Parts: sequence; structure tokens; C-alpha cells
Amino acid sequence: MAAFTQFSFSSFFLSCLLAFLCYSELCLCFSTKRLSLPTTATDWSSAGATWYGSPDGAGSDGGACGYGNLVSQSPFSSMVTAIGPSLYKAGKECGACYMVKCSAHPSCSSKPVRVVITDSCPGGLCASDSAHFDLSGKAFGAMAIPGQEQKLRDAGVLQISYARVACDYSRQTILFHVDTGSNPNYFAVVVEFEEGDGDLASVELKETSARDDEWQSMQQSWGAVWKLNAGSELHAPLSIRLTSQYSGRTLVARNVIPDGWKPGATYRSLVNYL
Repeated sequence: MAAFTQFSFSSFFLSCLLAFLCYSELCLCFSTKRLSLPTTATDWSSAGATWYGSPDGAGSDGGACGYGNLVSQSPFSSMVTAIGPSLYKAGKECGACYMVKCSAHPSCSSKPVRVVITDSCPGGLCASDSAHFDLSGKAFGAMAIPGQEQKLRDAGVLQISYARVACDYSRQTILFHVDTGSNPNYFAVVVEFEEGDGDLASVELKETSARDDEWQSMQQSWGAVWKLNAGSELHAPLSIRLTSQYSGRTLVARNVIPDGWKPGATYRSLVNYL
């Protein structure tokens, strides 16, 4: 009986602590869906790999995830990839991070490099391979022995190893880029630089006048773009709640979209997953 009482008290204390964390701005609520991703690669699988765009470039400006020219800027820094349908998952994996390496070509270094999913590769080898990375020219060359980047790119197609890892942007906080088509009754946003899982299962929005439990579910529009057809004027400031796809962790960026927000503007939160 004493053991049961102690267990019940401990469970109650833990529940209260989690509730307190969720109420604060730095909301870090954890579900039991999965453990967090490792920061170093531990579970390797095989995939095909190609590259596209310019030899030292980012592949394309944003591609199917909607990041625009951010793909060539820090912290992405052109170390990005388009991905086949098996890993793209209709855009839900935009922002996910992987380690990739090659060893089957004489110019391969066998050293892993980190890439971020920023684009989709829907056809050809991307569709026929069980997993396929269509890397930026810079990322493809980064798998090479120093000085042999172009020789590796000349190979065109490779077999590589890949492993899912946590995203790490040196403690940069999450950004929210408001879509240019947004207006007082319709709100769309690109979520950028989520550390940890990198991907998103759901995005929710709350107006300043709403109760703490009145969150409105946003729909994935395409890629990393999420939208809400409110049907009436939204009252800022707006808070945004994110739930990651891999582990189900929840994070709240409270009042991140200010009163007087503008379409096309980018707003920095105070939070991130790591």
C-alpha cells in the first residue's frame, strides 16, 4: 500500500511539472511516441544517390518544401537534398536531417556529412529506389576525399549509406515566415529551423483573445507551409504550437506573430526543441 501511494504521488508530481512546463513560454511537452533522435548516426541503411543543380550549389531555390532562397544561406548552407517519395512522405519530412556517406567509389571519403530535406524528387530513380537522395551539388561533393569533389560528382549515381539524426542549428530559434498570400482571415506560414526531429506532424494557432485550450488546427498546404482558413478576422498576437512527427514532442511559440504582422515578414521565436 505504501509503495502504491508513493507511486501515485510521484505520478501526480510529474503530471504537475509537465503541466507547468506546457504553460510557460518555453513549452517542452514530451509524449511517449518515440525517444528523441540521436545527434550522431547509429543506424545505417542503403540508398541511391544522385545530384542536381550547379556543382557547388543548393540544387534549387527552395524546391517543394517552400524554404525559398534560405537553402543556400546559413544554417542550411546548401547542404540540402531532395528526397524520394518513401522518405518525403507528402512533405511531412521537410526539415528532417540525415547523415549520408559513400565508400563504393575511389573518390568517396567514407566520412558522413549532414543534409536537410528541402525538396522532393518524385520520379525516375527517386521513385524506383527503396530510398533515394537527390543531393545538392555541394552536398554530393562533400562526401568526397578533399580535392576529389568533381571526380565524385562525375560518377553521377552512387550507392550510399544514410541515417536519420537530430537537426542542430547551433541553438538558433525557430523562425515563422508569413506567406505573402496571408490576410486577416487567412493565415499561412513556413516553419523554419526546427532542431531535434526537424519534421512536423501538426501545427496549431491560438489568438490572443482565445482561452488557453482554444487551439485551431492548421492544415499542411504543401511542404513546410501550413495554413488556416479562419473564416473571420484573426486577432493578434498569435501563438503557434508545433508537434514533431518523429517523437511527438510539443513546443509553443507564444505570441510569436505580433499585432500588426505583415504578409511576407519573418518572425523569430524564443524557442526551439534542443
